[in-house]
Amino acid sequence: MHKYILVLSLLILLASCAQRKEPSGSEIAETDLKGWHLKDLTDDSIPGISLHKAYNELLQNKKSEEVIVAVIDTEMDIQHEDLKNKIWKNKDEIPNNDIDDDQNGYVDDIQGWNFITNKKGDSELFVNYEYTRILKKYNNSFFSKIYSEIPNDQKDIYKLYLKAYKKYQEQMKYAFERKTYIDKHIEDYDYVRDVFKMEFPRGKQEKSKVDSLKNIFKSDDSKKRGFEYLDRLIKYDITKEWIDQYARKAYERLEKLLNLEYNDRKLVGDDLENLADIVYGSPIVNKNIDFLEHATLMAGVIAATRDNNIGIDGIVENVKIMPLSISSMGDEQDKDMALAIRYAADNGAKIINISTGKEFSLHPQWILDAIKWAEQKDVLIVNSSGNNALNLDDPYIDDYPDDVDLNKQEVTDNFIKVGGTSYSFDKNLAYKYSDYGRSNVDIMAPAVKIYTTTSSQQGNYRFSSGTSDACAITSGVAALIRSYYPDLKASEVKEIILRSGTTVNKDVEIEKSKNNTITIPFSELSKTGKIVNAYSALKMAKSFNK
Repeated sequence: MHKYILVLSLLILLASCAQRKEPSGSEIAETDLKGWHLKDLTDDSIPGISLHKAYNELLQNKKSEEVIVAVIDTEMDIQHEDLKNKIWKNKDEIPNNDIDDDQNGYVDDIQGWNFITNKKGDSELFVNYEYTRILKKYNNSFFSKIYSEIPNDQKDIYKLYLKAYKKYQEQMKYAFERKTYIDKHIEDYDYVRDVFKMEFPRGKQEKSKVDSLKNIFKSDDSKKRGFEYLDRLIKYDITKEWIDQYARKAYERLEKLLNLEYNDRKLVGDDLENLADIVYGSPIVNKNIDFLEHATLMAGVIAATRDNNIGIDGIVENVKIMPLSISSMGDEQDKDMALAIRYAADNGAKIINISTGKEFSLHPQWILDAIKWAEQKDVLIVNSSGNNALNLDDPYIDDYPDDVDLNKQEVTDNFIKVGGTSYSFDKNLAYKYSDYGRSNVDIMAPAVKIYTTTSSQQGNYRFSSGTSDACAITSGVAALIRSYYPDLKASEVKEIILRSGTTVNKDVEIEKSKNNTITIPFSELSKTGKIVNAYSALKMAKSFNK
């Protein structure tokens, strides 16, 4: 039956072919915006978080305490030149003795834990989407059935199944569009290589070579197609490496992320339905960092070593990052998310950064219980709203993790959901792909062209965009507050961040649908209608502390 659905989907979707578009973000190199998010709106006319102002005017000669920030994300480059001195170490664990010295349930967890590997550190780089998992789990019960045939105690699950099935069909369509797009790139690149008998691996760096070829073959009309494609490579800085990586993701999306027959947990070998089964994973958190770079990006935003004349400055200096790996290409497992939150809370983290999310969840109560556990431990959790231009106030849209019950009512006071803004203090202030919501997003923070750390294969530093960055920036500000005012509770830090943000009274454009924007007040994007501001937050924290 599983194969029937997949084959049916393939037959339906092969008929559609989307117009190709070039990779987003190709314009980044045209403008140097390194560190814009740390600037001040009044002093610099840039809507950053006023961090430079905070350090210069409020934190000179002030003492701070070390704060541990858990980054629940992908594997992380813990040896990066700008991060290696900022990685948490478990002082109660003896390295490599194969003993759980601190009896926390995890053996040799010196620098965090990887929940998606076997004991050797091997992991699947591509895993199912959550809606794929829902279809796999419930197809035998619900496929081809109508609502009246479903027992009353399973009707809610059936609704979830139908919603997942719809999303699965939409994603299959997108997957084939992406495959068609990259197949054309590969075809054109191979044509150019065969015609001109050379490789063109470096986009814009090859402009002089292409200009020379045009002079040589200027009267040869048979090579027009090749030159048109070479011009595209240069214009959008497309490299052979980019094509290869995009192709890998496009093919694996169909073969693994959407494949109903693919077992993405076989390598790990745990019982996914048993939250008490925690004896899995490994302490190896940095094996696939060239491919899975997301955690390294986030860690740099929060904690890259300040004032070392290397790379970038993170937001907070007296900080240690606790790497907890649960993410690869695809959706995180609820079990891994719940256990990672609990691990962070139990092992000294004061802030948990979760720059990820998903629309579906098989075990939402596990995650909610973990958030409540973190609240009991006085831990603040910061989460990104997402990059799908969705209104999270829509009752049909869910977003996990979140601290709301089935009635969408908040049940904890230690959770912040963050949307994204840009560097333009005009109608383009809102990051156009940011999810938003007057009731379900708390505050906004910079999310466009944030310069941060990455793997050595990517050049050690690069620009990053998305609400993931907004989340990490907010986590950094929260850590800064707890570093200088350690007596403040997590709920108080949350209140300070939300109350002290920069209020914006401006209409902005947001993405409503493909190639369609709408104009709404910035205040409608979040509960506060504000942008995170470190300077104002620290001033307010001082009065709270008194």
